[in-house]
Amino acid sequence: MNDPDGYFGEPVATTYDESSADMFEPGAVEPAVAFLSDLAGDGRALELGIGTGRIALPLAARGVRVHGIDLSRAMVARLRAKPGGDAIPVSIGDFATTTVESTFSVAYLVFNTIMNLTTQAAQVACFRNVAAHLEPGGCFVIEVGVPDLRGLPPGQNAVPFHVSSTRWSYDVYEVSTQAMSSNYVEVVDGRGEFRSIPFRYVWPAELDLMAEIAGLRPHERWDGWTRESFTNESRKHVSVWRKPAS
Repeated sequence: MNDPDGYFGEPVATTYDESSADMFEPGAVEPAVAFLSDLAGDGRALELGIGTGRIALPLAARGVRVHGIDLSRAMVARLRAKPGGDAIPVSIGDFATTTVESTFSVAYLVFNTIMNLTTQAAQVACFRNVAAHLEPGGCFVIEVGVPDLRGLPPGQNAVPFHVSSTRWSYDVYEVSTQAMSSNYVEVVDGRGEFRSIPFRYVWPAELDLMAEIAGLRPHERWDGWTRESFTNESRKHVSVWRKPAS
């Protein structure tokens, strides 16, 4: 992958909002924005992987001062084209290491974005980077899926998540390394197109250990943004770690 925008360059950015339309619905956005706004209070928010502004724009509309980090200039260009998008400052770079000359009361990663860091070392670096940007008492929030390994029978390493006459989508897991990829096959005008994006899946307990390494403490973990209980059957979690107040 030689695109400076990574795996979310112009071909993905052009149709990102449409292809993820369900995640832009008020029922998906508003609970997340309310949750993050409560944690931000009168402080500032740092979004890692701000993308086209799905969460940042409505959060800013609530009066929260948002700063974003994103590797993809193409995605940020879509943010800039939206009403209010040019008022949100964005630093271009890898959110595991890119720094901002401010401190924040909340930093957050939503919609599985932590898995875009494809090594454990990079994920640990992300936690350390966030901890350095948080004010004392500030919170780090991650929304991420629980690895879907229960869907893998012996000898199988792929789990389909969309099947239709013109599009097939499936995840491939490498259990020994926690590497995975989301793969898309689409038929357009009778021709097949293939796209693959690598990720690294991560367990809740592993995230807690990364937080501990960075000097953050577990604060809360829920099944979703409306604070349902996290259980054995949860398919994702919203987790919060807090930086000690002193």
